[in-house]
Amino acid sequence: MTISVITKTPDPETYLSLRAAGGLSPYDLEAAGLGLKNSLHCVLLLDGETAVGMGRLVGDGGLFVQVTDIVVHPDYQGRGHGQQIMAALVKHIETELPPSIYVSLIADVPANRLYEKFGFRETAPSSLGMARRGRLISPS
Repeated sequence: MTISVITKTPDPETYLSLRAAGGLSPYDLEAAGLGLKNSLHCVLLLDGETAVGMGRLVGDGGLFVQVTDIVVHPDYQGRGHGQQIMAALVKHIETELPPSIYVSLIADVPANRLYEKFGFRETAPSSLGMARRGRLISPS
């Protein structure tokens, strides 16, 4: 087993497959294609030629960036591969983006412990993460 982390944007099918395997919320193929092409930076965790993990940076590249889509296939979890993905993303942040950039993420528990190793801290109570889907559906 040769595991490596490379800078590469996954194709939409690989992206959706890894999200599903890792228990992340689904998206449709068209949305995945649009979002991926507008990524700021992507990394893939490969076992040989097979993608088994990924991570992305999204944002404007100057003022704000968000770490997202950190996922490792369940068959590869618990071996430090999430740390490898985060290390590659943090290296890009620290070497390619302005020092003053605001980097945020939404952490699922217990993944917050991983992010703390890379300098991320909870912002509560001074600020709280909030989210919504693009279209609000009215109750029938």
